Amino acid sequence: MDPETDDMSHLLAAVAQHRDYEAFEKLFRHYAPRVKAYMARQARDNQAAEELMQETMMAVWNKAALFDPSRGNVSGWIFTIARNLRISAYRKDRRPEFDPTDPAFVPDDVPAADEEFEARQEADRLKRAMQDLPREQRELLQLSFFNEISHSTIAKDLNLPLGTVKSRIRMAFAKLRAALDDRLLEEGR
Repeated sequence: MDPETDDMSHLLAAVAQHRDYEAFEKLFRHYAPRVKAYMARQARDNQAAEELMQETMMAVWNKAALFDPSRGNVSGWIFTIARNLRISAYRKDRRPEFDPTDPAFVPDDVPAADEEFEARQEADRLKRAMQDLPREQRELLQLSFFNEISHSTIAKDLNLPLGTVKSRIRMAFAKLRAALDDRLLEEGR
C-alpha cells in the first residue's frame, strides 16, 4: 500500500473517530489545493472554485465517519464528494429562479360567493327578459352582441335595411331595460 494513501486513511479515521483538528488540517492542506484546482477547471470561475472547495472540505469533516476504506481510497472519496457538489451547483445555476408573480403561480381572482350569486341572478333575469322580446329583436341582439357581427353584416345577411336593424336593436334595448328595471323593482332592490 502507498504510505501517503495509508497516512491519509489514518488521518481521516482520526477525524471521524475523535474530531481531530490536527488530522483535518493535514487533510485540508493536502487536498484543498487539489480540489480547488479541479473545481477551477470545471467551473472556470475562481470564486466558485473556492466556494466549492470549502463545501467539499466541510463535507469531508462532517462525513468522515462514512468513509469506507474497503470501497476505495481517501482521494477517490474526497473527489467524489467534490464532483457531486459541482454537479449540484451546476444544476442549481441552471434552474430558473422562482418568480412568485409569474401568471402560472398566481391564482385567478375568485369572486366572492355573494358576487357570484348576484351575477348568476342578473344573468337569469337577462335571459328571461330576452325570452320576452319579439323573435326578430332577440335574433338581432344575439347576432350583434353574442356573435359579435356588425350591424351592416347583419343587414346584408338578413336582407334588411341597415336602419331597420339599428332601430330593432334600439327597441330591444329599451324593452330589456324596462323589463330589467321592473324585475328589480319587483324583487325590492
